[in-house]
Amino acid sequence: MLTHPLLPDLLLFEVADLTTEAPHPALAGVVPALRSVVAWAQEYLCEPHPELGRKGPVCPYAQGSLDRGIFYLAVHRGSTVDPAGLDVLLGGYRDWFRQLEPVSGPAAQFKTILVTMPDLGGATARSVVDAAQERLKPAYTADGLMIGEFHDGPPAKGGLWNPDFRPLRSPLPLLAIRHMVPSDFPFLADDPVTLGAYLRLFAHSGPAGLRQQVAAAASRFGLPLPEPVAGGPVLRPVGPGVSA
Repeated sequence: MLTHPLLPDLLLFEVADLTTEAPHPALAGVVPALRSVVAWAQEYLCEPHPELGRKGPVCPYAQGSLDRGIFYLAVHRGSTVDPAGLDVLLGGYRDWFRQLEPVSGPAAQFKTILVTMPDLGGATARSVVDAAQERLKPAYTADGLMIGEFHDGPPAKGGLWNPDFRPLRSPLPLLAIRHMVPSDFPFLADDPVTLGAYLRLFAHSGPAGLRQQVAAAASRFGLPLPEPVAGGPVLRPVGPGVSA
């Protein structure tokens, strides 16, 4: 378990914290639910899926995150959620995410925080998670981060390779904080703010198969493509996400 150095109410739990005989008091009553999230990551995110539309696991980064011990779980309790309070809480985890080791090097690309809300259910959970992701997405992408929505709805977003597949279903409502990756373009292309953030990072370094689409989207919104950096771009670390 990790405790924020300045905000002691912010806790991050590791997979091993869910197997101890005396779990932390903050985990009272929710250990089985959090174990279901870990099992979901291991058995769904880390595995192929027949509806995915491509080879490989649902999330290319989840196994690396688990193997390196940088797959973190946070718990936000309560059967109701105040949007402003949730934004502040998520902001604390977002800022902590940037400081957590590893902050550079190859391993940094696998770091992720899942902020779970185990007391929310049904339509309330779906509404809270979807609204928070929509509300916070522009600010997070401006910082080179993604905030992803997961719940049992599932979220309406289709897969990148199979638009009829709904890859973001999860056993608990949660919001995932991670670094933006080049393949995130389809999630960011329909809004000039989020597209602008993508262009600043990956205009000339995204997947070759997407570059024409990137240029077309930029033109549609009247956004200039940044000039290529001499010697090629240096990509920021990226983190786990459903590249489905």
